[in-house]
Amino acid sequence: MKFQAIKGVRDILPPESALWNRVEQTGREVFGTFGFAEIRLPVFELTELFARSVGQETDIVSKEMYSFQDRDESSISLRPEATASVVRAYIEHGMQTLPGNVKLYYMGPMFRRERPQKGRYRQFYQIGAEVLGSSDAPGVDAEVIEMLLAFFERLQLKGAILHINSIGDKNCRPAYVERLRAALQVVREQLRADSQRRIETNPLRVLDSKLEHEQAIIEKLPRIADHLCDECRAHYDEVKRQLALRGIAYQENWRLVRGLDYYMRTTFEITAPGLGSQNAVCGGGRYDGLVELLGGPATTKGIGFAIGTDRLVLSLQESGVGEVSGSLDVYLAWFGAAAQTAAVGLARRLRDAGFVVELPAVEMKFGKSLGLADRLKARHAVILGEDELAAGVVAVKRLADGTQQKLAEQDLFSYLRTARNG
Repeated sequence: MKFQAIKGVRDILPPESALWNRVEQTGREVFGTFGFAEIRLPVFELTELFARSVGQETDIVSKEMYSFQDRDESSISLRPEATASVVRAYIEHGMQTLPGNVKLYYMGPMFRRERPQKGRYRQFYQIGAEVLGSSDAPGVDAEVIEMLLAFFERLQLKGAILHINSIGDKNCRPAYVERLRAALQVVREQLRADSQRRIETNPLRVLDSKLEHEQAIIEKLPRIADHLCDECRAHYDEVKRQLALRGIAYQENWRLVRGLDYYMRTTFEITAPGLGSQNAVCGGGRYDGLVELLGGPATTKGIGFAIGTDRLVLSLQESGVGEVSGSLDVYLAWFGAAAQTAAVGLARRLRDAGFVVELPAVEMKFGKSLGLADRLKARHAVILGEDELAAGVVAVKRLADGTQQKLAEQDLFSYLRTARNG
C-alpha cells in the first residue's frame, strides 16, 4: 500500500519551509516591538467553546469543524480558529489581573473541512494577535493595524491594501440586520442556495458572496454605515483619524462584515496580489463582547487579527520576494584520514560561529565531492587534504564563479563573514 497525504493537507518541504521560518521569525520580531508575547494553545478544545463563540449557525460550526467524542463522551473539536482559545486561556488564567492591556500572538495549524483550493487547505496555518483589556479606544484598533502593516512591510509584501469598515454593536446592528433581511427577502429568488440559506441564519454573510451574478443585487442593499448609532459612528470616525495620524492609507468597504458572530464595530482586511478573487491574506476586528460571552469580565474589550500563513507565503512567492537563497555556507571536502580529523574539528568551529556546514561522512573522490557541493548549492567548498594540512591552510573555492584561494583558518572565518554579508 502506498500512503499519501489526506486530501486537503500537505507537507511543507525545503526550501519552502525556510520561507515559512522567515515569515514566522519576522512576526515574532515585529510583534515583540509592539509589546506582544507568544501564547501556545492546544489544538483541540471542547466543541461548545467554538459553538458559543463563533456561532452555532455559522458554516464553520455547522459544516466545517472536525469534531469527535472523547472517551468521557464529551465533544471535542480541532480548533477552526484561535481567538476563542485565546479568550478561554485569558479567562482561565485570570489574566485580567495583569496591568494594562494583555497583548498576545500565536502561530500554528487550524482545521476546517472545506473545499481545498489555491492557498486554502483543511489543515491550514494562521499567525494571529489579540489585545484584551479594559480599553476600547480607537487608538488600540489603529495600533493593531499599524503593527500588522509593519509586519507585511518587513516581509516586502507587494501590493497589500487595507480595507476597513464598522459593523456597529448590539445597540444598532440588530436593527440593520433585520432591515437587510427584509431587503434580501425581496430578491430571494434571484440568489443562489447558499445566500438564500444565509438570509435566515446570518444575512451579513450574503455580503461576502463572490458569485458574479449576485454582485449587482448586493450593491443595491442597505448599507450599515447609514444605520450606525452615534457611539459607533464616533468610534469609527476616530479609528480613521488615528489611521491618518499614523500615515496609513485605507479603503472603506461597506461589505466587510467578517463571518464570525463575535465581531463588532471595527472590521478590517488586508488583500494581496497573486491569490485570485479570494485575495484576502488577513482579517480581523473588534470583539468587545466575546470575553463576557465565554464567562469572563463584562468590562473586558478585545481586538485582533488572523493572517492566513499559507496564503501569505503564496503571495510572497508569486510576487517574487519569496525566493530563499541557498543556506549552505560551506561544503567541507576532505581527503585522507588525517584530514578527516582536522575537518571534524573545523566543522565544529565553523558551526559554533554560526555557519551552515555540510561535512561528508565518507571520503569521496575530488570531482565527485565538488559535484555534490554544487548540487547542494553550497556557497563555498572548503578543501582540506594532505597538502593543506602540511601548509596549515585550507583551499576555499567560491562555487558561483570558481575562484579559489588558500587561507589560514583565522582568515577563513573573516572571508566567510564578509562573503555572507556582501
